[in-house]
Amino acid sequence: MSPYALSILLSSLSTGTIITFISNHWFLAWVGLELNTLAMIPLMSKTHHPRATEATTKYFLMQAAASALLLFSTTLNAWYTGEWTISCMQNTIPTLMLTIALMIKLAVAPFHLWLPDVIQGLDLMTCLILLTWQKLAPMTLLIQIGSELNPTLLITFGVLSIILGGWGGLNQPQVRKIMAYSSIAHLGWMTVVLIYFPQLTTLNLLLYLVMTASMFFMLLNLTSTSINKTAISWTKFSSLAPMMMIILMSLGGLPPTSGFMPKWLILEELVKQDMTLIATIMSLSALLSLFFYLRLSYATSLTTPPTLQNSKFLWQLSGFNYQMMSTMIIISTMLLPILPTILNLF
Repeated sequence: MSPYALSILLSSLSTGTIITFISNHWFLAWVGLELNTLAMIPLMSKTHHPRATEATTKYFLMQAAASALLLFSTTLNAWYTGEWTISCMQNTIPTLMLTIALMIKLAVAPFHLWLPDVIQGLDLMTCLILLTWQKLAPMTLLIQIGSELNPTLLITFGVLSIILGGWGGLNQPQVRKIMAYSSIAHLGWMTVVLIYFPQLTTLNLLLYLVMTASMFFMLLNLTSTSINKTAISWTKFSSLAPMMMIILMSLGGLPPTSGFMPKWLILEELVKQDMTLIATIMSLSALLSLFFYLRLSYATSLTTPPTLQNSKFLWQLSGFNYQMMSTMIIISTMLLPILPTILNLF
């Protein structure tokens, strides 16, 4: 792709998200989401591969359906209330339709089936954008109207996402699909606590973005897209293999990594709200996700695959130089000791 076209698409992508961030009007928020989607489509199809074309078509159809439902629900709400303000969602039917539209955009269960198929047809950098940057605008809208949404519906969607996100990734040989199901499970945690403590949703979102970005930067350096390829990753960059294992443990929420912090705080908040059963189901379902993270980390760092080459280590070719990767790795693994400071910010 031409550098000029790429710069225009990336600037349009960031502009659409920023427009949604700063908007107080539903039509302007919809324009930002549409600009975001239309800038993403050429990035997804730039490899000119049939699987990329299929993934782009599926993504466009799902996002178009969600945008149409969002615009219809906000128009219906304006018909009832006479206002286009984002914070003015007082009728049941428009609020329900709007919740479903945002859940489709975020790929929260049971509207998650498009995400693994779309992710599998894309290159790693586009997967990174789709799983991180593309979550910001819909999640911002969801947080803004969180106090007016139906708590039972959000908890149902969230718990279902945690269960299906863990269940779907159990037998996956492809790393991209594993990261897609990881995204579904993490969004379930954010959705459950959205009504009761939106600051925790924001904290979980930020940590998820950092952990996912650092994981994809490592995969880009190692050029690994399947578990079989990650099994020989230590022969390419021997220092990244143990760090990838630690990042995977952080994504799974294993203490004392940073990923344990939001899960701990969310479970504590749910217990305070007398939702012990829901907290128990969520903590048990997190073990499903932890299993496939452990499976991937075992293949990456703790096994030596059979090989016919004379040398154990491959030629150290110059890979991608991501200057932010070391900072992201530190944030993904070492934030737990400053938990009291983070809580004081809330």
